[in-house]
Amino acid sequence: MRQDPYFESRLLPSFGPALVVLILMWLVYWADFLFPTDFQRFGLVALDQKGLRGIILMPWIHAHSDIKHILNNSLPTFLLLGLLFYSYKAVAWRVFLLSWLFTGALLWLIGGSNGAVHIGMSGVIYALAGFLFTSGVLRGYLPLQALSLFIIFLYGSLIWGIFPTQPRVSWQGHLSGLIVGVVLAFIYRKQGPQRPKYQYEIEKELGIEPPDFEGELRRALEAEEQALAEQEATRAAEKSPTIVVYDYKKKD
Repeated sequence: MRQDPYFESRLLPSFGPALVVLILMWLVYWADFLFPTDFQRFGLVALDQKGLRGIILMPWIHAHSDIKHILNNSLPTFLLLGLLFYSYKAVAWRVFLLSWLFTGALLWLIGGSNGAVHIGMSGVIYALAGFLFTSGVLRGYLPLQALSLFIIFLYGSLIWGIFPTQPRVSWQGHLSGLIVGVVLAFIYRKQGPQRPKYQYEIEKELGIEPPDFEGELRRALEAEEQALAEQEATRAAEKSPTIVVYDYKKKD
């Protein structure tokens, strides 16, 4: 059976890393059942020295007693990571790793001092969504702008997750992820795919003055009008009769 070259060259490499991350999430969730230690204790605790390890471990740990937690994070993780690697291949790994680490670091600072344990991939999901949306807007490139609209269509309701509206939901983690994603979009706005430049934009950057077509046209029209006016004046002079005026002067 013949393989689709587009699938092999673009889609498979793009969604391969997303699949790896998804598998790791589920392996950790499965391991949580095998070991007597509750993995939730390795989550992030804000402003706590021991809770610093959660910066690394938090995204991979999900609620042992509630499978909905990992189910709700699985599809957005796979889809957003796949879109990231598909659209921003040159910076995708850096964006993912920095989203992971900086979201955790910011959450450790702003997560409150109530001893709450933060777990789950949702902070990274917010970072990826914020990056993909903001990057498409900043670059002004139609395919990426379409991707931004797609993100809004699918996950526009995520914005409500940055407010403390639900108990036992880490709204600080969501807010941290969104902030990190937007900041990374600005940092990497000149890397990765860019809007194709028009010829006049390239010439302007090189210091080449573009031709003044409007000015040349105006000058050509003025010259043509002047030539026509001179021709009309010549014809009028040729058609008018010659008048001879005699002056009589008395001889002394």
